[in-house]
Amino acid sequence: MIAIKNHAKLTVFALLAGLLTSMVGCAKAPTQHQNSTQESTQDNANHKLLNVSYDVARDFYKDFNPLFVKAYAANNQGKSIEIQQSHGGSSKQALAVANGLQADVVTMNQGSDVELLVNKGLVAANWRSQFPNDAVPYTSTVVFLVRKDNPKGIKDWSDLSKDGVQIVLANPKTTGNGRYAFLGAYGYGLHTFNKDETKTKEFVKALLKNVSVYENGGRSATTTFLQRQIGDVLVTFENEANLAVQNFGQGQVKIIYPSYTVSAGNPVAIVNAVTDKKGTTAKAKQYLDYLWSDSAQQLAADLYLRPSNQEVLAKNSTKLPKLDTFNPRDVFGDWKTIMKVYFQDGGVFDELATPN
Repeated sequence: MIAIKNHAKLTVFALLAGLLTSMVGCAKAPTQHQNSTQESTQDNANHKLLNVSYDVARDFYKDFNPLFVKAYAANNQGKSIEIQQSHGGSSKQALAVANGLQADVVTMNQGSDVELLVNKGLVAANWRSQFPNDAVPYTSTVVFLVRKDNPKGIKDWSDLSKDGVQIVLANPKTTGNGRYAFLGAYGYGLHTFNKDETKTKEFVKALLKNVSVYENGGRSATTTFLQRQIGDVLVTFENEANLAVQNFGQGQVKIIYPSYTVSAGNPVAIVNAVTDKKGTTAKAKQYLDYLWSDSAQQLAADLYLRPSNQEVLAKNSTKLPKLDTFNPRDVFGDWKTIMKVYFQDGGVFDELATPN
């Protein structure tokens, strides 16, 4: 009897041990379905990129993204990739990324917006050296869009300071479009008045006095000028002006090229803090690298952006005429200095835009 009882106890212990082992095994090892779901979720995340970009770049990336998706599939055994876009005023977009928007890449219209993300630890400090041309695949420049027959006779920056001229402008405090416009006017003043700051400020102050509307983005400024019929002249990027003529104002508006204007670089960067976490760094690099491909450079020219590839630019000289331009960093210093001196609260823009 004793032997039988001991055997029974051993049997019970064995059964309990087996049951516990089975339970522990179930807790540690996910099912094949769970594994598949996790891998699928991770794979999907790895095959999506978010490009956070400035306002008027939407037309370029609408056409560029399908080109890249096709090239990506061809170079990656038919694998697919999805590109998502976010557009708005360049500096607002940079702030959104700084505040948590999970961008894989940023494609901005001024270096200060990328530098903001460097300072936040989101973008590598050497971002300019990761791509050709200081990470600027194409540029634009600032031009004027006037109404049919140019009733105010606007030919150059100096005409914008005359009495009776109404200007529509993107807000220089919050948009790259507006900042380049302001720097274009200021640079023209320094050029015209032989670097005389006093005369330049008087000229720019008179010009800003004529601004009817400061819009919150380049595209919003275009809408205000064309659809709301406000203002005599829109100061904006060359590509935006040309697209406005084609899409909204055929025969109703005309582009005026100033005698001396600013070159607007459109820098790009990988948001490493996001891509390293998501595992998309290599794909983000491929995406931005493709901006320097021949097809992308020609697309830029087709949309009136000035390609960094000089051969492509030369082939499109009819639609992109040679201009006398300046780089803001050569005239005003680096973007950190520009932002501090001209656009921070109480800076030169505030000084000149505020009525006496």
